[in-house]
Amino acid sequence: RASRSGSAAGARDTLTAQGPVAAPTSRAAAAVAYAYQKLGSPYVWGATGPHAFDCSGLVQAAYRAAGISLPRTTYAQIGAGRRVPRAGLRPGDLVFFYSGISHVGIYVGKGQMIHAPNPSAPVRLAPVDQMPFAGATRVA
Repeated sequence: RASRSGSAAGARDTLTAQGPVAAPTSRAAAAVAYAYQKLGSPYVWGATGPHAFDCSGLVQAAYRAAGISLPRTTYAQIGAGRRVPRAGLRPGDLVFFYSGISHVGIYVGKGQMIHAPNPSAPVRLAPVDQMPFAGATRVA
């Protein structure tokens, strides 16, 4: 059994605990897997991949890889699925932020999302609590 102490083994165990959570459907799992593969990719406004993304471009590309066509913009993406409450988030759900619905990420479980934050930061894993939550949808 792994130790949760401050040792190297404990650090590895902590990292593993923050890893992917099983998605509820194969398409959601495919979208989450795509997003994980794009960690570290640069943010470029208007980019839809495969090497650079903006927030909605990352979401669109991840779901395209899963066989689901989504609208291009964050504002349209929030209407593309079935609304789900924050307490009911599952891996693959789209999470939206700010009162003007101006940012989106892909929920990956354990309070975390993958998103393309802005031109000064690459695609990254981040807490959902990092920004003002505006809603969520499930598309797969």
